[in-house]
Amino acid sequence: MRKLLLLVISISSFEVYSQPVIKDYPEHFEITISNPMNVPRKDILVVISTAQIPKPFNARAFVVMDGEREIPAQYNHADEHNGGIAFVLDALSASETREISLRFHPSADIRRPYTKRTQAELSYKKGGEWKNREYIGGNFENTQFLQVPPEHKDHSWFIRYEGPGWESDKVGYRFYLDQRNATDVFGKVTEAMVLQKVGLDGFDSYHEMQPWGMDVMKVGKSLGVGSLGSFVNGQAIRIEKTDSVSCRIVENGDVYSSIITKYNGWIVGDKKYDLRSYLAIHAGTRTTQQTLTVTNNIENIATGIVKDKAATFISKNGDSKHFGYIATYGKQSLNSDNLGLAVFFDSKQLIELTEDPNSHVIKLKPSNGKLTYYFLSAWEKEPGGIKDQKQFEDSLEQVALELANPVKVTISQKK
Repeated sequence: MRKLLLLVISISSFEVYSQPVIKDYPEHFEITISNPMNVPRKDILVVISTAQIPKPFNARAFVVMDGEREIPAQYNHADEHNGGIAFVLDALSASETREISLRFHPSADIRRPYTKRTQAELSYKKGGEWKNREYIGGNFENTQFLQVPPEHKDHSWFIRYEGPGWESDKVGYRFYLDQRNATDVFGKVTEAMVLQKVGLDGFDSYHEMQPWGMDVMKVGKSLGVGSLGSFVNGQAIRIEKTDSVSCRIVENGDVYSSIITKYNGWIVGDKKYDLRSYLAIHAGTRTTQQTLTVTNNIENIATGIVKDKAATFISKNGDSKHFGYIATYGKQSLNSDNLGLAVFFDSKQLIELTEDPNSHVIKLKPSNGKLTYYFLSAWEKEPGGIKDQKQFEDSLEQVALELANPVKVTISQKK
């Protein structure tokens, strides 16, 4: 038994941390990464955009090296927001500058195996049939793209766990790909990827504790956490009425995953808008990035957090050195234990913080039709999870600082 255990550890270490043979990756260029903050940071996403990468470069055979340690990385071919080389540094100390080497083979196809720390998926039924608004029979199959059929509504039994899902090694999320279009949270008790196990036996099991975790948040008529909408006549209106909706899994990578959803003809009052949502998550974080493009100079985009009497509300407007945020914390999970929820925003785009009967609301104004905000969930049963409100508030301050002060990346010429 001891020999077998040592063998497994050796294989795992080789996959993730072995120094590559120089002949396999003979060419290289250097990357300098600087932390502009005077405090340390962890699990930092670094993206070397396609335009920044010295030419020629072979995306089929490369490794990222921190000294003699290999950093798991991926190449985002289809991702227009973070297309290029993506990797996650485990830590940078206060004001630290670190040199990273990227090595590649000019023509070979040598793919490196890494532990999967993010996932994005979408699964719907095939082989059955629609009867009115319910899908009867069939089996779930994963897909990269779905044009949502007009028959599909909430509880049509058509999409596994009712929408696309994305996760890191910290937390999982989903949003309802129907007229609700609200974001929900899957709390995890493991760092392993779990979404592929969720919803196979229907919609009810994941509302109770499972070996991987559970759905920890009640959305109802609220904005859940970070859901999309607009604030009209004192009410946050989610994306309910549209001409059409489509969803695409853009990246399903080891360290970075993303989803694009297009809402054509979104009706808000007496106007229509086309809105494009881009969701992304990286390894080591609880935070989801939400980037929007919207037409016709919409008056506001509203997002926010579900109201819960068991939770304390926290808010800060932010400034030039910190993102603003709203958050809640308390025994508000469906398991009656501590759950923190937060949404972060650029203070320059803030119209106001407000509320309606169901949600704490942030009204934001897109700049030239573009808007980016972030949201997260922190459940106390995560491995190494946040256990009390003080820890949660400290983490909010750290995230608000990091979002406003991204790392600086400089590329040296190929050597």
